[in-house]
Amino acid sequence: MKQTTLHDTHVALQAKMVDFAGWRMPVQYDSLLDEVRTVRSKVGLFDLCHMGRLSIKGADAVPMLDRLTTNYCAKIPVGAIRYGLFCREDGGAIDDLLVYREEDGIYLVVNASNCEEDLAWIRAHTDGFDVEVTDHTSEQAMLALQGQDSQSVLQKLTEDCDLSSLKYYRFTFGTVCGLPNVRISRTGYTGEDGFEIYFPDAEAPRVWKELLAAGEEFGIRPIGLGARDTLRLEAGMSLYGHEIDSNHNPVEANLHFGISFAEEKGDWIGRSALEKIKAAPRQAIMGMTTEGKRVPRQGYKLFVGNEEIGYVVSGSVSPTLETNIASVYVRVGFDSEGTEVEMDIRGKRQSCRLQNLPFYSRTRK
Repeated sequence: MKQTTLHDTHVALQAKMVDFAGWRMPVQYDSLLDEVRTVRSKVGLFDLCHMGRLSIKGADAVPMLDRLTTNYCAKIPVGAIRYGLFCREDGGAIDDLLVYREEDGIYLVVNASNCEEDLAWIRAHTDGFDVEVTDHTSEQAMLALQGQDSQSVLQKLTEDCDLSSLKYYRFTFGTVCGLPNVRISRTGYTGEDGFEIYFPDAEAPRVWKELLAAGEEFGIRPIGLGARDTLRLEAGMSLYGHEIDSNHNPVEANLHFGISFAEEKGDWIGRSALEKIKAAPRQAIMGMTTEGKRVPRQGYKLFVGNEEIGYVVSGSVSPTLETNIASVYVRVGFDSEGTEVEMDIRGKRQSCRLQNLPFYSRTRK
């Protein structure tokens, strides 16, 4: 089982540790619901060192990635970040990822569970392209600050970089905690404002400690994977292995913003299949709420009368909405907001209502 450099730090904080995608990671430090509330109202610190970090350099880095990814890499401005996916020929998702456009290539952040498969997929398609593929996962740390006070905390430790000028889904480089050339991005997986920083892995314990100290006046807390999952579900964001996987495609998952069918992009792996699905989708992803006692869980079936019409892919208690929430797939024709359905839980039915995603959207300053 792999461990991040912060493993002992998490244990010292009495975090509950779990196995996640081959890594030993903190699922929660205290109350999961309180951790969600902290991120929504203050600021939280996340260990994301298990995520994959890859770079593709060389003259053909962009055209090669345009062959492999669903988004249009050649149109991404230098310094910008875009969401995209790797798909198989049948349109099934291999992984979803963030694409950082650099002067001399592309930097990717991929899911921990799929990093090795992503690397193999990229390297299997390098023939004929002048590229160099590098895995930075073990040498770089990745931490995230999320919440309305994240900028204030990070700015206290950042030199030669005005974070207020860094726009959403952009990145830059600066000195953080005395470390030069730290990659700083402004994205996030919680629905809140937030930043990610990338720096030498050996420095992770010191930087973690300094971030917590800098954020003390703002009520900062370390946040685990459990709260992160609830936060992303409230914000209507997909998680690989739930909303998308090899059996779920990005069109029916409503990830159109990460797909380009532009003629000038040319052909890419999965394009033909996804164009056909776009023309005649069979199912659609929706949000669902229920005031019943039982929390929706992945795999629970949904019914309208005696007709099975869908299933749950993610579910959680939402402290922000003060109800139970889920993302679900339902057959086209039943995908209207307000549709009443029943969730089957081992033979017992619970009333639920469908709604459009997201459940929560922050007010931008």
